[in-house]
Amino acid sequence: MRLGLLTSAFADTPLTEVADWAAGNGFSVLEVACWPRLDGPVRRYAGVSHIDCADLGDDEAKELVGDLAERGIEISALGYYPNPLHPDLEHRAEVIAHLRHVIAAAAKLGVPVVNTFIGNDKDRPLADNFAEFTKVWPAIVDHAAEHGVKIAIENCPMIFTFDEWPGGNNLMHAPATWRDVFAHLDGDTLGLNLDPSHLVWQMIDYERVVREFGGRIYHVHAKDMEIDRDGLYERGVMSAGMGWQIPRLPGLGEVRWDRFLAALYQVGYDHAVVVEHEDRRFEGTDEKVKAGFLLARNAVAPYII
Repeated sequence: MRLGLLTSAFADTPLTEVADWAAGNGFSVLEVACWPRLDGPVRRYAGVSHIDCADLGDDEAKELVGDLAERGIEISALGYYPNPLHPDLEHRAEVIAHLRHVIAAAAKLGVPVVNTFIGNDKDRPLADNFAEFTKVWPAIVDHAAEHGVKIAIENCPMIFTFDEWPGGNNLMHAPATWRDVFAHLDGDTLGLNLDPSHLVWQMIDYERVVREFGGRIYHVHAKDMEIDRDGLYERGVMSAGMGWQIPRLPGLGEVRWDRFLAALYQVGYDHAVVVEHEDRRFEGTDEKVKAGFLLARNAVAPYII
Protein backbone atom coordinates (compact mmCIF):
# COMPACT_ATOMS: atom_id res chain seq x y z
CA MET A 1 0.00 0.00 0.00
CA ARG A 2 0.99 3.64 -0.42
CA LEU A 3 -0.01 6.59 1.75
CA GLY A 4 -1.42 9.69 0.12
CA LEU A 5 -3.72 12.66 0.51
CA LEU A 6 -6.72 14.15 -1.29
CA THR A 7 -5.76 17.55 -2.67
CA SER A 8 -9.12 19.27 -2.11
CA ALA A 9 -8.00 20.52 1.32
CA PHE A 10 -5.49 22.76 -0.50
CA ALA A 11 -8.04 24.63 -2.56
CA ASP A 12 -5.85 27.65 -3.35
CA THR A 13 -2.46 25.90 -3.64
CA PRO A 14 -1.08 24.83 -7.04
CA LEU A 15 -0.80 21.09 -7.55
CA THR A 16 3.00 21.16 -7.84
CA GLU A 17 3.28 22.90 -4.45
CA VAL A 18 0.94 20.33 -2.90
CA ALA A 19 3.09 17.59 -4.41
CA ASP A 20 6.30 19.10 -3.04
CA TRP A 21 4.87 19.34 0.46
CA ALA A 22 3.36 15.84 0.32
CA ALA A 23 6.57 14.22 -0.90
CA GLY A 24 8.57 15.99 1.78
CA ASN A 25 6.29 14.77 4.52
CA GLY A 26 5.90 11.05 3.92
CA PHE A 27 3.15 10.90 1.28
CA SER A 28 3.87 9.23 -2.05
CA VAL A 29 0.52 9.49 -3.89
CA LEU A 30 -2.16 12.10 -4.45
CA GLU A 31 -5.84 11.81 -5.21
CA VAL A 32 -6.26 14.92 -7.32
CA ALA A 33 -9.46 16.95 -7.02
CA CYS A 34 -10.92 17.50 -10.50
CA TRP A 35 -14.13 19.51 -10.33
CA PRO A 36 -14.92 21.62 -13.40
CA ARG A 37 -13.42 25.09 -13.44
CA LEU A 38 -16.52 27.16 -12.80
CA ASP A 39 -17.35 30.25 -10.78
CA GLY A 40 -20.09 30.35 -8.18
CA PRO A 41 -20.93 28.71 -4.87
CA VAL A 42 -20.14 25.03 -4.27
CA ARG A 43 -20.80 22.68 -1.39
CA ARG A 44 -18.25 22.23 1.37
CA TYR A 45 -15.14 20.24 0.31
CA ALA A 46 -16.13 20.50 -3.35
CA GLY A 47 -15.31 22.67 -6.31
CA VAL A 48 -11.52 22.31 -6.21
CA SER A 49 -9.88 21.83 -9.61
CA HIS A 50 -6.19 20.91 -9.56
CA ILE A 51 -6.38 19.49 -13.12
CA ASP A 52 -8.57 20.96 -15.86
CA CYS A 53 -9.81 17.65 -17.23
CA ALA A 54 -12.08 19.16 -19.84
CA ASP A 55 -9.14 20.69 -21.71
CA LEU A 56 -6.30 18.28 -20.88
CA GLY A 57 -4.20 17.42 -23.93
CA ASP A 58 -2.00 14.36 -24.34
CA ASP A 59 1.24 16.34 -24.21
CA GLU A 60 0.11 18.30 -21.15
CA ALA A 61 -0.85 15.05 -19.40
CA LYS A 62 2.53 13.48 -20.14
CA GLU A 63 4.34 16.58 -18.89
CA LEU A 64 2.30 16.65 -15.67
CA VAL A 65 2.94 12.99 -14.89
CA GLY A 66 6.67 13.49 -15.46
CA ASP A 67 6.71 16.61 -13.31
CA LEU A 68 5.05 14.82 -10.40
CA ALA A 69 7.32 11.80 -10.79
CA GLU A 70 10.37 14.04 -10.45
CA ARG A 71 8.90 15.15 -7.14
CA GLY A 72 8.43 11.54 -5.98
CA ILE A 73 4.66 11.60 -6.43
CA GLU A 74 2.18 9.50 -8.40
CA ILE A 75 -1.55 10.08 -8.86
CA SER A 76 -3.58 7.30 -7.24
CA ALA A 77 -6.93 8.58 -8.54
CA LEU A 78 -8.78 11.56 -9.90
CA GLY A 79 -11.59 12.68 -7.61
CA TYR A 80 -14.89 14.26 -8.64
CA TYR A 81 -17.91 13.79 -6.38
CA PRO A 82 -21.13 15.19 -7.90
CA ASN A 83 -24.68 13.80 -7.98
CA PRO A 84 -25.14 11.96 -11.32
CA LEU A 85 -28.73 11.05 -10.34
CA HIS A 86 -29.73 14.63 -9.53
CA PRO A 87 -33.45 15.26 -10.17
CA ASP A 88 -32.68 18.38 -12.22
CA LEU A 89 -31.94 16.74 -15.56
CA GLU A 90 -29.98 19.72 -16.89
CA HIS A 91 -27.68 19.66 -13.86
CA ARG A 92 -27.42 15.89 -14.13
CA ALA A 93 -26.32 16.12 -17.74
CA GLU A 94 -23.67 18.69 -16.86
CA VAL A 95 -22.09 16.61 -14.09
CA ILE A 96 -22.16 13.41 -16.14
CA ALA A 97 -20.49 15.23 -19.03
CA HIS A 98 -17.71 16.37 -16.73
CA LEU A 99 -17.40 12.92 -15.16
CA ARG A 100 -16.77 11.57 -18.65
CA HIS A 101 -14.06 14.22 -19.11
CA VAL A 102 -12.45 13.10 -15.84
CA ILE A 103 -12.48 9.48 -16.99
CA ALA A 104 -10.86 10.41 -20.30
CA ALA A 105 -8.27 12.52 -18.48
CA ALA A 106 -7.42 9.61 -16.18
CA ALA A 107 -6.65 7.49 -19.24
CA LYS A 108 -4.37 10.20 -20.65
CA LEU A 109 -2.55 10.47 -17.33
CA GLY A 110 -2.23 6.72 -16.86
CA VAL A 111 -4.27 6.98 -13.64
CA PRO A 112 -6.07 3.71 -12.89
CA VAL A 113 -9.08 4.98 -10.90
CA VAL A 114 -11.68 7.75 -10.90
CA ASN A 115 -13.40 8.30 -7.55
CA THR A 116 -16.97 9.60 -7.50
CA PHE A 117 -20.54 9.07 -6.23
CA ILE A 118 -23.42 7.13 -7.80
CA GLY A 119 -25.78 9.94 -6.81
CA ASN A 120 -29.34 9.91 -5.52
CA ASP A 121 -32.62 11.84 -5.57
CA LYS A 122 -33.06 12.48 -1.86
CA ASP A 123 -36.84 12.81 -2.19
CA ARG A 124 -37.47 9.44 -3.86
CA PRO A 125 -37.37 5.95 -2.30
CA LEU A 126 -34.47 3.59 -2.77
CA ALA A 127 -36.27 1.41 -5.33
CA ASP A 128 -36.96 4.41 -7.58
CA ASN A 129 -33.36 5.57 -7.32
CA PHE A 130 -32.04 2.12 -8.14
CA ALA A 131 -34.26 2.02 -11.22
CA GLU A 132 -32.80 5.38 -12.30
CA PHE A 133 -29.30 4.04 -11.70
CA THR A 134 -29.98 1.19 -14.14
CA LYS A 135 -30.81 3.76 -16.84
CA VAL A 136 -27.96 6.21 -16.21
CA TRP A 137 -24.91 4.29 -15.10
CA PRO A 138 -24.29 1.49 -17.64
CA ALA A 139 -23.22 4.03 -20.28
CA ILE A 140 -20.83 5.74 -17.82
CA VAL A 141 -19.33 2.38 -16.87
CA ASP A 142 -18.95 1.43 -20.54
CA HIS A 143 -17.15 4.74 -21.16
CA ALA A 144 -14.71 3.97 -18.34
CA ALA A 145 -14.14 0.42 -19.56
CA GLU A 146 -13.36 1.70 -23.05
CA HIS A 147 -10.68 3.94 -21.52
CA GLY A 148 -9.24 1.21 -19.28
CA VAL A 149 -10.19 3.10 -16.11
CA LYS A 150 -11.88 1.78 -12.96
CA ILE A 151 -14.62 3.77 -11.21
CA ALA A 152 -14.56 3.70 -7.40
CA ILE A 153 -17.68 4.88 -5.56
CA GLU A 154 -17.17 6.42 -2.14
CA ASN A 155 -19.63 4.96 0.37
CA CYS A 156 -20.73 8.26 1.89
CA PRO A 157 -24.52 8.67 2.38
CA MET A 158 -24.14 12.40 1.66
CA ILE A 159 -26.64 13.50 4.26
CA PHE A 160 -25.12 16.11 6.55
CA THR A 161 -27.77 18.86 6.56
CA PHE A 162 -31.52 19.14 6.27
CA ASP A 163 -31.31 20.21 2.63
CA GLU A 164 -29.99 16.69 1.95
CA TRP A 165 -32.75 15.06 4.02
CA PRO A 166 -34.34 12.50 3.97
CA GLY A 167 -32.48 10.25 1.55
CA GLY A 168 -29.07 11.84 1.05
CA ASN A 169 -27.33 12.33 -2.28
CA ASN A 170 -25.48 9.03 -2.74
CA LEU A 171 -27.40 5.80 -3.26
CA MET A 172 -24.39 3.52 -2.82
CA HIS A 173 -23.62 3.74 0.90
CA ALA A 174 -24.36 0.28 2.33
CA PRO A 175 -23.66 -3.39 1.47
CA ALA A 176 -27.14 -4.38 0.29
CA THR A 177 -27.11 -1.70 -2.40
CA TRP A 178 -23.51 -2.48 -3.37
CA ARG A 179 -24.50 -6.08 -4.08
CA ASP A 180 -27.46 -4.96 -6.21
CA VAL A 181 -25.33 -2.47 -8.16
CA PHE A 182 -22.52 -4.95 -8.83
CA ALA A 183 -25.00 -7.65 -9.84
CA HIS A 184 -26.66 -5.34 -12.37
CA LEU A 185 -23.46 -4.38 -14.20
CA ASP A 186 -21.32 -6.57 -16.43
CA GLY A 187 -17.61 -6.80 -15.67
CA ASP A 188 -15.65 -5.32 -12.81
CA THR A 189 -15.19 -1.69 -13.89
CA LEU A 190 -17.21 -0.32 -10.96
CA GLY A 191 -16.01 -0.80 -7.40
CA LEU A 192 -15.55 0.99 -4.09
CA ASN A 193 -13.53 3.89 -2.78
CA LEU A 194 -13.90 2.57 0.75
CA ASP A 195 -14.07 5.05 3.63
CA PRO A 196 -14.43 3.38 7.04
CA SER A 197 -15.67 6.55 8.73
CA HIS A 198 -19.00 6.31 6.91
CA LEU A 199 -19.37 2.73 8.13
CA VAL A 200 -18.82 3.77 11.76
CA TRP A 201 -21.53 6.41 11.23
CA GLN A 202 -23.93 3.72 9.97
CA MET A 203 -22.89 1.15 12.60
CA ILE A 204 -21.60 -1.23 9.91
CA ASP A 205 -18.70 -3.58 10.64
CA TYR A 206 -15.85 -2.27 8.46
CA GLU A 207 -13.69 -5.39 8.87
CA ARG A 208 -16.56 -7.54 7.61
CA VAL A 209 -17.07 -5.15 4.68
CA VAL A 210 -13.42 -5.54 3.68
CA ARG A 211 -13.64 -9.33 3.89
CA GLU A 212 -16.80 -9.48 1.75
CA PHE A 213 -16.00 -6.80 -0.82
CA GLY A 214 -12.20 -6.98 -0.94
CA GLY A 215 -12.13 -7.72 -4.66
CA ARG A 216 -14.16 -4.56 -5.37
CA ILE A 217 -12.07 -2.17 -3.28
CA TYR A 218 -10.20 -0.05 -5.82
CA HIS A 219 -9.21 2.85 -3.57
CA VAL A 220 -9.32 3.68 0.15
CA HIS A 221 -9.95 6.91 2.05
CA ALA A 222 -8.44 7.36 5.48
CA LYS A 223 -10.92 9.46 7.44
CA ASP A 224 -12.14 8.94 10.97
CA MET A 225 -15.48 9.40 12.68
CA GLU A 226 -16.31 10.67 16.15
CA ILE A 227 -19.77 9.85 17.50
CA ASP A 228 -21.07 12.56 19.81
CA ARG A 229 -22.93 10.39 22.33
CA ASP A 230 -24.84 13.37 23.78
CA GLY A 231 -25.98 14.36 20.29
CA LEU A 232 -26.99 10.77 19.55
CA TYR A 233 -28.90 10.64 22.85
CA GLU A 234 -30.76 13.84 21.99
CA ARG A 235 -31.57 13.10 18.34
CA GLY A 236 -31.46 9.32 17.92
CA VAL A 237 -30.51 7.36 14.82
CA MET A 238 -33.58 8.59 12.90
CA SER A 239 -31.77 11.93 12.50
CA ALA A 240 -29.43 10.09 10.08
CA GLY A 241 -26.34 11.40 11.86
CA MET A 242 -27.15 15.09 11.87
CA GLY A 243 -26.04 16.49 15.19
CA TRP A 244 -23.91 13.55 16.26
CA GLN A 245 -21.59 12.27 13.52
CA ILE A 246 -18.39 14.32 13.35
CA PRO A 247 -15.79 13.72 10.59
CA ARG A 248 -12.31 13.62 12.13
CA LEU A 249 -8.75 13.02 11.05
CA PRO A 250 -7.41 9.47 11.45
CA GLY A 251 -6.49 8.80 15.06
CA LEU A 252 -9.09 11.19 16.49
CA GLY A 253 -12.18 9.04 16.04
CA GLU A 254 -13.45 5.50 16.47
CA VAL A 255 -11.83 3.64 13.57
CA ARG A 256 -9.21 1.13 14.70
CA TRP A 257 -6.65 1.67 11.98
CA ASP A 258 -4.65 -1.41 12.95
CA ARG A 259 -7.70 -3.65 12.44
CA PHE A 260 -8.91 -1.88 9.28
CA LEU A 261 -5.50 -2.03 7.61
CA ALA A 262 -5.04 -5.63 8.77
CA ALA A 263 -8.28 -6.54 7.00
CA LEU A 264 -7.05 -4.83 3.82
CA TYR A 265 -3.80 -6.80 3.96
CA GLN A 266 -5.80 -9.99 4.47
CA VAL A 267 -7.70 -9.52 1.21
CA GLY A 268 -4.61 -8.48 -0.75
CA TYR A 269 -5.37 -4.79 -1.22
CA ASP A 270 -2.21 -3.08 -2.46
CA HIS A 271 -3.22 0.34 -3.80
CA ALA A 272 -3.54 3.76 -2.14
CA VAL A 273 -4.69 4.76 1.33
CA VAL A 274 -5.45 8.46 0.94
CA VAL A 275 -6.12 10.84 3.83
CA GLU A 276 -9.32 12.82 3.28
CA HIS A 277 -9.18 15.95 5.43
CA GLU A 278 -12.63 17.13 6.55
CA ASP A 279 -11.84 17.97 10.19
CA ARG A 280 -13.07 21.47 11.06
CA ARG A 281 -10.63 21.70 13.98
CA PHE A 282 -7.72 21.72 11.56
CA GLU A 283 -8.95 24.28 9.02
CA GLY A 284 -8.67 27.99 8.38
CA THR A 285 -5.04 28.22 7.30
CA ASP A 286 -2.67 26.08 5.26
CA GLU A 287 -0.61 25.54 8.41
CA LYS A 288 -3.58 24.07 10.27
CA VAL A 289 -4.43 21.88 7.27
CA LYS A 290 -0.85 20.64 7.08
CA ALA A 291 -0.80 19.93 10.81
CA GLY A 292 -3.93 17.85 10.34
CA PHE A 293 -2.40 15.83 7.54
CA LEU A 294 0.71 15.17 9.63
CA LEU A 295 -1.41 14.00 12.54
CA ALA A 296 -3.27 11.66 10.17
CA ARG A 297 0.00 10.43 8.69
CA ASN A 298 1.30 9.56 12.13
CA ALA A 299 -1.84 7.56 12.90
CA VAL A 300 -1.91 5.54 9.66
CA ALA A 301 1.67 5.31 8.39
CA PRO A 302 2.88 2.75 10.99
CA TYR A 303 0.60 0.15 9.35
CA ILE A 304 1.59 0.85 5.73
CA ILE A 305 4.61 -0.88 4.22
